[in-house]
Amino acid sequence: MYKPYKTPVMKVSPDIKLPEPRISKFVLFLLKMTARLYLFLFYGVSKAVLHKERTLFEAFDRALSGKSRCIIAFRHPNGGEPQLLAWFFLFHLKRCAAKHGVHFVHWPHAIFVYGYDVVRWGGWVARYVMPNVGALPIYHSKMDSKGMTGIYKAISDGPFPVAIAPEGQVSYSTDSVPRLEPGVIRIGFNAVQHLEKKNTNCPVEILPLSIHYRFGSWGKLTVEILLRYVERFCGYSRREERKLPFEERIRKCRDHILEINEERYGIKNAPSLSAEDRMEIIANTALETAERKLGLKKEGDFFTRQHRVRQICWDRIYLPGVYKDTLNSMTQIKRSVMDLKAGEAWYISRHQELADLCWYFRGHLPAENDALHTKIEFIQNLHDFANRTMGGAYANRVSIFPRKVIIKAAPVINLTERLSQYNEDRKAAITGTLSDLEKAFLDNIDEMNRAEQG
Repeated sequence: MYKPYKTPVMKVSPDIKLPEPRISKFVLFLLKMTARLYLFLFYGVSKAVLHKERTLFEAFDRALSGKSRCIIAFRHPNGGEPQLLAWFFLFHLKRCAAKHGVHFVHWPHAIFVYGYDVVRWGGWVARYVMPNVGALPIYHSKMDSKGMTGIYKAISDGPFPVAIAPEGQVSYSTDSVPRLEPGVIRIGFNAVQHLEKKNTNCPVEILPLSIHYRFGSWGKLTVEILLRYVERFCGYSRREERKLPFEERIRKCRDHILEINEERYGIKNAPSLSAEDRMEIIANTALETAERKLGLKKEGDFFTRQHRVRQICWDRIYLPGVYKDTLNSMTQIKRSVMDLKAGEAWYISRHQELADLCWYFRGHLPAENDALHTKIEFIQNLHDFANRTMGGAYANRVSIFPRKVIIKAAPVINLTERLSQYNEDRKAAITGTLSDLEKAFLDNIDEMNRAEQG
């Protein structure tokens, strides 16, 4: 369940060269053989099921037959959603659709858009698989005309849907929508204009997809195990302390970790504030600390600043434009200095990793009688809060295996029908469409919760 975190000895690495995205039949064959084993790391033996499946089938059918262009806007609460959806689309969607009388003209697939840092922390597997399944890399904090051109081309040419997480990153929350970035809407409207210039009478649709996790007896067991790990980190491992009510146990752990971070950053008089306010102060202070160590000015909103810090730190570890031969030809002194800068960047990025989680981890404490998935999500985030306070990152996050993963579609949003509004007032059109997308996600959450309560 948990391995003690060890600080790595960081050295610079050469830049990563990625081949042009393509769809390799050989790689798809390998994935068919091995993907379920890989997904076990995220989901165990859980079963993936569809809700409102007809909406999903018909959106794919229109896209694959050339009657529309489809952008899949999928929720990204837990980290493994792109892998799960890619596997499901490739190896299960066709059979599921056929059972409902929908027969695709092409084998279903989706082109996923991912942040370029994924191939940096994802290792050789990500570097090999992602380009060979057509996935498109994009920078969050750099001008990336090549990446954007690839996305527009994939949408305009079809036939496969292009999948984008409008949250921009993992959001750590299934039953709420903390934030959505407008990028997916801008991309969609630009694709509509591009198709119009080509005189292509083909609507562009956004298909909202939500991912929901439900747990069984294994979840009940492991939530207690994971909570005990957190209590051990906080020094609350005595038997009498474990007999306290659930809400009291998690409150003590959360408050202890808050106090440790406040002491670390010199935040004074914070205990008089709510836990949510204290978490926000820590998030901002941690990000400001990273910026100060990098010599950056405080420019832009929280996430713009965070992406900038992350990018600079990665660029000091994986040197842009510097490859193996160049690195090996450096003098020992120059190489050692660059290794030191990489190590400094690694430590600076610990502040950014903490800021990232703290911004999202500002919800209320779950009560004993709350739904199991609500309590499990909080415990996972509480453990991650401790993990990042101790120098960990997302890669060290522990996830409890669900019993069932529910993929739920909402009605498509037709962007072509909104083009006249976009041409009149772009800002209003983007804001209104983004609001409709958020409402679709929230409606999915409400429907799921009402169905379970009823």
